[in-house]
Amino acid sequence: MLDVSGLNAFYGKAQMLFDVTLQVGPGEVVALMGRNGAGKSTTIKSIMGMLQHAPGRVHFMGYDISGLAPFQIARRGLGFVPEDRRVFSELSVMQNLEVGRRPARTGIPPWTPDRLFALFPNLGEMPDRPGGSMSGGEQQMLTVARTLMGNPLLLMLDEPSEGVAPVIVEQMAHMITQLKQQGLAILLSEQNLHFARLVCDRAYVLEQGQIRFSGSMRELAADEGVQQAYLSL
Repeated sequence: MLDVSGLNAFYGKAQMLFDVTLQVGPGEVVALMGRNGAGKSTTIKSIMGMLQHAPGRVHFMGYDISGLAPFQIARRGLGFVPEDRRVFSELSVMQNLEVGRRPARTGIPPWTPDRLFALFPNLGEMPDRPGGSMSGGEQQMLTVARTLMGNPLLLMLDEPSEGVAPVIVEQMAHMITQLKQQGLAILLSEQNLHFARLVCDRAYVLEQGQIRFSGSMRELAADEGVQQAYLSL
């Protein structure tokens, strides 16, 4: 579904990614791992068309999306959940969901508030609560739910377990597992190896903007050398 090859990205004149290559297949959950500053968020933002990147190619569902604007990429079915959540603080839960609504896609059941409330029971208990009065974990759930209202084919999550309570981390892991069972492909950036082991099939490890490891989650969990070199604090 997603095929990234030779991706180089820049902040101004500073190069941040160096020939990053990765793939995500249908129904796969893939982790992009590394320490702070390794290039995880930069990779996801570059795929989403939010950063300057050249050369390199990003193909999604067989189409070259390298030169498209973020809204055009989203329309093709690539969903993005940013680390900083960006809920509309004065809008209610239901209004936030409506902001994200997009037409249904052929061959997949559309996301509706009822389906999302089954996936996120906490949100179903507060449909009229303003986004700004919710906890960080609740806002994280709302951001994911709002993105799902766009009926994406592949979901990219930037640091979903960062800064939320352990109980919310467990709920996020359950949510990702449920989405995988429904056939949604997911690429997530993550530092928490335990969380990644719960939900991911494969992993890429980044360091200083370069891929240092590529393999199954089981292989990464067993490779203490890679963990020590690129994941330990």
